[in-house]
Amino acid sequence: MNSKQIISTEHPYIIKAVAICGGRPIIKGTRTPVQAIVEYYRLGMDAYQILTELPHITEAQLHDALSYFYDHKEEIETGIGADHQIIRQHQKETTRCEVVTAS
Repeated sequence: MNSKQIISTEHPYIIKAVAICGGRPIIKGTRTPVQAIVEYYRLGMDAYQILTELPHITEAQLHDALSYFYDHKEEIETGIGADHQIIRQHQKETTRCEVVTAS
């Protein structure tokens, strides 16, 4: 990957890579977005549970992702909101297709 496509952050385990997750912040060396960690955390999972679910990340990476979130809440919240909007739109379209098919 071209180094111009990778943007370092003030967090040692978090980068932004243009070619991965649309440039959203990810855990360095993985394709795991910070917002995935935040979503697991919001589901009530503790660090041990998240690390069990994502065994390819370290405890330090996990905590750095949460630290990044708290330093950049608006950015991460915007990404989560955009993803949830896409999911809602897909659900509407799927429901619409099921209704048409059932008729």
